[in-house]
Amino acid sequence: MTGTPAAASPDQGATRRRVLISSTIGSTIEWYDFYLYSTAAALVLGPLFLPASSPTSSTLAAFGTYAAGFVARPIGGLVAGHFGDRIGRKTLLVATVVLMGAATVGIGLLPTYAQIGIWAPILLITLRILQGLAVGGEWGGAVLLAVEHAPPGRQAFFGSWPQMGFPAGLFLGTVAFSAAATLPDEQFYAWGWRLPFLVSVLLVGLGLFIRLRLDDGPAFAHARSRGQLLENPLLAALRRYPRRIVAGSAAALGHGTIVTLFTVWLLSVASGPTGEHRSTALLALMIAAAGQCLSTPAFGTLCDRIGYRSVMLAGLAAAAIALIPGLLWVPGGSLAAAVVTFLLAMTVGHGAVYAGIAGLLATSFPTEVRFSAVSTTYQLGSTVSSFVPLVAAALATTTGGFGVIAAIALFVAAAAAAAIVVLARSVHSTQPAPTGADMDT
Repeated sequence: MTGTPAAASPDQGATRRRVLISSTIGSTIEWYDFYLYSTAAALVLGPLFLPASSPTSSTLAAFGTYAAGFVARPIGGLVAGHFGDRIGRKTLLVATVVLMGAATVGIGLLPTYAQIGIWAPILLITLRILQGLAVGGEWGGAVLLAVEHAPPGRQAFFGSWPQMGFPAGLFLGTVAFSAAATLPDEQFYAWGWRLPFLVSVLLVGLGLFIRLRLDDGPAFAHARSRGQLLENPLLAALRRYPRRIVAGSAAALGHGTIVTLFTVWLLSVASGPTGEHRSTALLALMIAAAGQCLSTPAFGTLCDRIGYRSVMLAGLAAAAIALIPGLLWVPGGSLAAAVVTFLLAMTVGHGAVYAGIAGLLATSFPTEVRFSAVSTTYQLGSTVSSFVPLVAAALATTTGGFGVIAAIALFVAAAAAAAIVVLARSVHSTQPAPTGADMDT
């Protein structure tokens, strides 16, 4: 394995700081836009765009449209990965922020079912798919820019910075919806819920300003100068590293299940059947998201020091423990139970897993296939996890309890843990990101 070549610029430290700040702010904007939809799906989209015979059916339909964005993510990852490995990271990152912003603002302007009938859910799903395409291309490019600029032994820490964009975006989105939720119900359902989506038009401008100042990074420039770029990088990755792609997808499934189970399905349950505990649930989630902004780089540093495996397995264990208060006490509207649950699941559990997965996946593949392989691997696992809220809501309705949901979550956590062990062993987790050597063993 060879290390990433040093950048030629004498102010390498300044370049690295600019990349970290830029990738974090850009990712925050993308995740703010993407997870606005999850909060809206749990609280308002069902009755406004997907009317049904019962509130439960409407909620199931809303979660189904939420999953549509995740289904589109692998396609976005495939397209962005291919061109990111062929022409560079920067161009794709600029395109993703424009696409995400346009789709999010479009949702905020969309007429409801009562106004345009069946076209309302059709357009809603279309815009959600565009969001999925954008975030599918965003994640791989952002984390690779950070990791490829990292000095040896700091890949996990650098990779954790764009990962902070997720809790930061979730925090900002939750703050925005919490503010809108203080409106009387009539105003909230009439126009208040749209405001967080429309704010995205301002964020797009900021995102473009940031992204246009980036470069493709030393690792990609090195590969291009040596003629190592491939015509079909994804095919090459599938042929050379099938085990790593499968293991990485399983690890991503574990992280995605934590997110979707706690921030979508449990948020809906915690809000109560008529939304009477909505403010309590949103406050608890907001506190946990703010905590994860701080815990993510701390866990990234810990991954560099003691290895990905120990940190990420501890995170999965914390999320599993969070099921106890989450399933037993949160549905009753207890603020204390909700805060403890979301802190344990998101700030600790998801923070540890998510901080490590960027560096772990990036160091699993060489530069010439890295964008394609990392995006495909991550998005496959995340896509499967998107169906967790739908499955959980259906099981809770049919069984009348949460035992089956807990069993499925624990099974997924165990599979993800096994995958992390396999992947961490195969890539020597704290080594520099590879630049071109075939590393498969």
